[in-house]
Amino acid sequence: MKSVQKKKSAYARAGVDIDEMMAGLDAAKRMINGTAIKGVLSTVGSFGGLFQLPGTGNVLVASTDGVGTKLKVALMARRHDTVGRDLVNHCVNDILVQGAKPLFFLDYLGASGLTTSVFVKVISGLCVACRQNGCALLGGETAEMPGLYPKGEYDLVGTIIGVVPRRRIITGSRIKSGDVIIGLPSSGLHTNGYSLARKVIFEKAGLTVAAILPGTRRTVGDVLLAVHRSYLAPVQTMLHAGVPIHGMAHITGGGLPDNTARIMPDGTSAVYDRSSWQPPPVFSFIRKTGRIDLDEMYRVFNMGIGLSIIMPPSAVARATGILK
Repeated sequence: MKSVQKKKSAYARAGVDIDEMMAGLDAAKRMINGTAIKGVLSTVGSFGGLFQLPGTGNVLVASTDGVGTKLKVALMARRHDTVGRDLVNHCVNDILVQGAKPLFFLDYLGASGLTTSVFVKVISGLCVACRQNGCALLGGETAEMPGLYPKGEYDLVGTIIGVVPRRRIITGSRIKSGDVIIGLPSSGLHTNGYSLARKVIFEKAGLTVAAILPGTRRTVGDVLLAVHRSYLAPVQTMLHAGVPIHGMAHITGGGLPDNTARIMPDGTSAVYDRSSWQPPPVFSFIRKTGRIDLDEMYRVFNMGIGLSIIMPPSAVARATGILK
């Protein structure tokens, strides 16, 4: 019998296979969960890891992430002061969805070698975002490794630690049928989907970072380097006002479908009305130029929604009033 080979997605052809990555994570879950010690409150798959702070009613929430190939665009545009902000804000959102407030941040900067100018600009972005989010840049590591990274290129990764009272952890367990999903707008691609976006915009369309992106009045560089939004301020305002948030999902790799599914209790599923918002023009340009299936677009990109907040219908009016 002739085997039928599964057609690769556009993202996989661009070098990122979400399904393969998830299969690897599933295969490693048992090993990872086997390292748990007293105090661990979470398992693999949550946005942030939870650890009970001994002797208190508080829980530490930790997350690690990177900027990804958005760094390639920063290099092309010779603009390095925003990627640190991307990194901090991304990590802040990853622990925010569990109700945590950031405490401190650690960074890793790996490169073949960096000029003082580039190094200072990258660090300045980290510092700006840490101040904006009320957390300390506590330390980090800068590693020069000639031969490992291409000359002039670097990688940027960060770890954030936050805290939340145990009784106020948001897990999604309170989500029930009939709840409403509110989407908070993204600033653009944030920090996901850049391998596919670069392939379409630079290779297929032949645009440069200085070119005006069709459908906008902004350069490609400005659109692609728009800083990843932090949702800390609006979410904290809602929580302080007593808005009953049942669950939150940071819309990153995997898009709306995969990230929302991470917080849904068994027996429930999320339904989005795609006609209720208009994705920014960059997404339609990528889709049409790259001839990418719409369902794949929603799995690779945030499509204009950076954070999903789930709450009972009775809380929607108060929440939207605060957000305005």
